[in-house]
Amino acid sequence: MATTTEYNLEKIAGHHVEETLGHGALIDAKHASDEEHAQTLWQAIKANKKAVGWSVLVSMSVVMEGYDTILIGNFFGYPEFQKKYGHDYGGTAGYQVSAPWQTGLGMASTVGAIFGGIMNGQLCAKYGYRWVMIIALGFMAAFIFIIFFAQSLPVLLVGEILCGFSWGVFATVGPAYASEVCPTNLRGYLTTFVNLCWAIGQFIAAGVLEGLINRPDQWSYRIPFALQWIWPVPLMIGCFYMPESPWYLVRNDRLEQAKHSIKRLSNDKTEEQLAGQLAMLVHTAKIEAEIVSGVSYLDCFTGIDLRRTEIACITFAGQILSGSTFAYSPTYFFEQAGMSSTQAYKMNVGSTAMAFTGTVLSWWLITYCGRRTLYVWGQGTLFFLQMIIGILSATTSSKGSLWGQAALCIIWVLTYSMTVGPIAYAIVAETSSVRLRALSVCLARTTYQIINIVSQVLEPYFMNPTAWNAKGKTAFFWGATALGMFVWSYFRLPEAKGRTYEEMDLLFQKKVSARKFSSTHVDPYAIEITQSKEALAPAQEEIKETK
Repeated sequence: MATTTEYNLEKIAGHHVEETLGHGALIDAKHASDEEHAQTLWQAIKANKKAVGWSVLVSMSVVMEGYDTILIGNFFGYPEFQKKYGHDYGGTAGYQVSAPWQTGLGMASTVGAIFGGIMNGQLCAKYGYRWVMIIALGFMAAFIFIIFFAQSLPVLLVGEILCGFSWGVFATVGPAYASEVCPTNLRGYLTTFVNLCWAIGQFIAAGVLEGLINRPDQWSYRIPFALQWIWPVPLMIGCFYMPESPWYLVRNDRLEQAKHSIKRLSNDKTEEQLAGQLAMLVHTAKIEAEIVSGVSYLDCFTGIDLRRTEIACITFAGQILSGSTFAYSPTYFFEQAGMSSTQAYKMNVGSTAMAFTGTVLSWWLITYCGRRTLYVWGQGTLFFLQMIIGILSATTSSKGSLWGQAALCIIWVLTYSMTVGPIAYAIVAETSSVRLRALSVCLARTTYQIINIVSQVLEPYFMNPTAWNAKGKTAFFWGATALGMFVWSYFRLPEAKGRTYEEMDLLFQKKVSARKFSSTHVDPYAIEITQSKEALAPAQEEIKETK
């Protein structure tokens, strides 16, 4: 006699996810969903240690992007880099990389990341996360040669653009993979871990820059470039052995492989639990397919997915609009405001240490606070801090005012790293539908990069003494954009904490207001289980009559 588990797998295997699940499989799916809801944090970690490990591995690739992002921005205030690639403007300005070239170099990797991210969405949807990551890491290792041996600004620019292709992949695969291999209770922690990897990369870069600033030769800026070769090969080996996302396999009707992947990602699950988990994935895919079945970038802008795409894209763009371009490259700002290079780079190390600390603290905050709460009030706090920085800069130029602005910049970074910075990754990964996740995350990241390009165009002109020379008054501009994000997020950003992907699908389908997401009750299985029982009733009556 076949067990319930065997029956479920037999019914599911080889069929498209659009088809209705049998009654037994539906019950197993509901049990798996209820089990996820009932798990405590530590139970979820214990049951999914392997998934946590693989998610952490993939997210570590973002360390390279965080490292380079802070590297280029801070090289503009680096004495040997300025002598190699800049011009002597005389007087107090001395050697400077001109504002147009600062803009170009600041935008270069971002331009590459836009194209890398767009390609990544289609590639991951077709080939899965595993091979896309391996190939992107291989290209990364090759492109580092260009920036390491660059003898001119144009060559350095080309190298940064090419490296950006791979960074565009890393930044989108990390949160998407983490959100797909981990249960509901762990999603927030492991998607925000991406931001911690970003902070780790920045912290390493700040330490390297501070340690080499007094070296009087070309190796003061070539060694930081060379250190990027540490990451690709070990990560390529790890990605070769990592299990593919079971959601990707279900979307492509490879259900036996999906079951094997679930087994590799979990610890000591029974066959019945594995079948229930697989049934839940299939059921979620079925719900989404009943709403809309396409899988293309155009589908992200149709029906209820338009609202989900809006939330994902604007939430990610809010990382830039909160003022991160200004506060996350503080070295050049500190130098132009009057600090010595040594003091400025020491302040930069302190700033990146705060970013690391803030992201760790965000894990404690998301345990007790919702994503919406942290994001909305995080933007409000960042607006307030930037207004104070701008007022200090506009009213006095004393040394005390300078140090006050520096302290507020570091407090800004700590606040950002506890709220908007890491929480954005969780919101984007959880808000997008499973069917369109790879594409939605790439669209969100592309929006981020486009806004980043605009900020990279503006910021050098705000700060450069040969251009607008606004110094700390730049904070007024970014404070205004942070206020705009506060207003938008209050009215449009829903709460995803504790919701399974099935529940999120139904909440969006019912067009529930963003402010009512957390209080609205939905049961993805109630109607279908009732309908399934009603469908089975005639057969059960017939069996009784036969007996």
